[in-house]
Amino acid sequence: MVAASFKHVRVWVFDLDDTLYPPDIGVMPRLAARMTKVTAQALGIAPDAAAALCLAHWRDHGSTLSGLIADHGIDPADWLARVHDVSLDGVSPDPALADAIAALPGRRIVFTNGPRDWADRILRARGLAASFHAIYGTEHARYLPKPQQAAYEAVFALDRLAPDRAAMFEDSAANLVVPHALGMRTVLVGPVPQAGAHLHHHTADLAGFLSQLGPSHWPRGRPGPI
Repeated sequence: MVAASFKHVRVWVFDLDDTLYPPDIGVMPRLAARMTKVTAQALGIAPDAAAALCLAHWRDHGSTLSGLIADHGIDPADWLARVHDVSLDGVSPDPALADAIAALPGRRIVFTNGPRDWADRILRARGLAASFHAIYGTEHARYLPKPQQAAYEAVFALDRLAPDRAAMFEDSAANLVVPHALGMRTVLVGPVPQAGAHLHHHTADLAGFLSQLGPSHWPRGRPGPI
């Protein structure tokens, strides 16, 4: 039974983008297009050059933002706010997911490579805000991106979580390497299963997967306001 492998878990860590909403609604392509536009404006370069630069920074620094900070002195808070000024059309409430998350015992948190304000918007649109105790954006990780170990260490220290009593849900297999090494239970969320010793579970249906861990297995209850 799946629930047996989570009996020790008391902190549940969730990625945001393409994890707490379906990837096929097109939010990430909107963000990618907006990132190119904002970067082109900030650096005074053509959109094609900005797109190539964003990709190069993501490859060389782990994220576009990290490269822009290191090589161009970009103000991360301003850049992130402008990039995430996109429509949330298609992002709708998911009561089943809200109930499944709220049924998990212990502490439930969000840890995203996006800013905290963006996470707030998404969670409100999905009807999930009341299901979490805390939300950590990239600013809480000192603008270091997952999968860099220092990003996890910064956020986990803030939350005072014990990795060997925690689980992490992510749409990126690469972002689960460090959590696995730290002793966390790992779940890849997405339509395509992947192989890897650092991946304990896979699900294409997050609400359905979490429903196996509650409410018949765990005490229910929503946290108070975040």
